Amino acid sequence: MKLILASNSPRRRQLLTELGLAYEIRLLEVDEEFPDHLRRAEVAEYLAAHKAAAYAPGLAPDEVVLTADTIVCLGDDVLNKPADVAEATAMLTRLQGRAHDVFTAVCLRCGDGREVVFSDQTTVHFRSLSPAEISHYIATARPFDKAGAYGAQDWLGMVGIHRLEGSYFTVMGLPTHRVWEELAKLGALPAHA
Repeated sequence: MKLILASNSPRRRQLLTELGLAYEIRLLEVDEEFPDHLRRAEVAEYLAAHKAAAYAPGLAPDEVVLTADTIVCLGDDVLNKPADVAEATAMLTRLQGRAHDVFTAVCLRCGDGREVVFSDQTTVHFRSLSPAEISHYIATARPFDKAGAYGAQDWLGMVGIHRLEGSYFTVMGLPTHRVWEELAKLGALPAHA
């Protein structure tokens, strides 16, 4: 099967490439609003499936589209992508010195109608950060495309994360171990795998 990545994330591209998977990128604008009653992993799974549904009409029978969504949760509060510097500062201020959960959900939707939606959770422990560190990170990394206003692979992740419970790759935006397993079940891995 031909793999379609429906994401503009350079991190997801990097991870699929490092897995040795050939893929084509297709991009559509998809609304990322979600119902208020959803909690934690349900939000990420809803958004991943919602994105995949937008691609379904254009899929050939031998294609599988991969959509994903990553959210950061502090308790039951969902911290999506910050709109501006003030929102990014507020998010990072709330996260510092605490543990929070990162959920990445993936939907694999096949052109023949098969679909699987799954999510993976990692708990991230942040050390306390100074206001100067937070300001420096926002000014240099411009993390407005990242849930929770940070990337684990960025400077702030390197100096701020002192412990993970779960997969680092889930925090980066793609639970690679689960993606590999589910693609294998769908018969969508390359012949050498």
